[in-house]
Amino acid sequence: MQLPKQAQNQTVETRYSLELEALAPIADIVDIRADTPEEFAEGVKDMDAIITSWGLRIDKQVIDSLSNAVCIGVGSVGVDMVDIEAATEAGLVVTNVPDVFIEEVADHAMALLLDAARRTQAMFKYARDNEWYKARPVLSRVPRLMGQTLGLFAFGNVGHCVARRAKAFGMHVIAHDPYVSELEISHAGVEPVSKGELLERSDYISIHSPHNEETEHAFSNDEFDAMKDTAVIVNTARGPIIDEPALIEALQSGKIAAAGLDVLEQEPPAPDNPLLNMENVTVTPHVASATTRMRPETRRRVGREVALVLRGKWPMSCVNPTVLPKVTLERWQPYPMNRGPNR
Repeated sequence: MQLPKQAQNQTVETRYSLELEALAPIADIVDIRADTPEEFAEGVKDMDAIITSWGLRIDKQVIDSLSNAVCIGVGSVGVDMVDIEAATEAGLVVTNVPDVFIEEVADHAMALLLDAARRTQAMFKYARDNEWYKARPVLSRVPRLMGQTLGLFAFGNVGHCVARRAKAFGMHVIAHDPYVSELEISHAGVEPVSKGELLERSDYISIHSPHNEETEHAFSNDEFDAMKDTAVIVNTARGPIIDEPALIEALQSGKIAAAGLDVLEQEPPAPDNPLLNMENVTVTPHVASATTRMRPETRRRVGREVALVLRGKWPMSCVNPTVLPKVTLERWQPYPMNRGPNR
């Protein structure tokens, strides 16, 4: 298991007490403290399962070194820190935590949207610098939120929750997601659209897709060219979904109006990253999911997922269900297969 350095001075039982609620009867937890992929691969080679949320990427090299492992448990929604294809080829079940902190991320997405809509970065600067007279003319050019169109890029759990919040503000909500049926989108009171329509019609775009080969730089020069010059983009998903140099150019040239970003391509960003010094950009340090409930419940959940696999049962949240024919796990839970496994 990988854990941040600030937590490494406690005993294993204390550090991992929440994961051990489910795992204690069947497994011991071993800390792997490694600075390189090679050291990590050596440390985990004999483990029965791996739990991670951050740190070194579990790539093909690490996966190929595993001799006993049956499961990789990821303590987040995103699983881009694991080579899913390599794990599937090796017969490893990969689990995630897809539903613990959905409401938190939706709250943060709306906070960034509202921050951009009301230009609070610029408003704070005017107030701080005693230039109050400059503020009202800026907002006098910004339409009120009611009646504006919000475009959702992906319509999973977070997208559903953001749509509900946006409609409470009187926004019209549209969504593009080729992996969700139009009926499901429509039943949520949201209009299904193509990606091109999303770009052309949206006053605000909020990104909620996973990061993979398909979504890498899904928003780049062509996309920003297609958007309204008054548009605002919000990203609480993964940084590499947006081509950052293209975003910077679009903001500096006026192709789009503003951005609210909880994630960046490089985290932490370089101190000279232009996004950190733009009045029309709000950046938060990848904290959309953070609340008092999030981390404890996420850790409990990842412990339960791994415990299920170690007990020979199919987990609640498997991200690579095509591994099923390669394993002997018991399929037991009465969950439908809508968008993803057991969802």
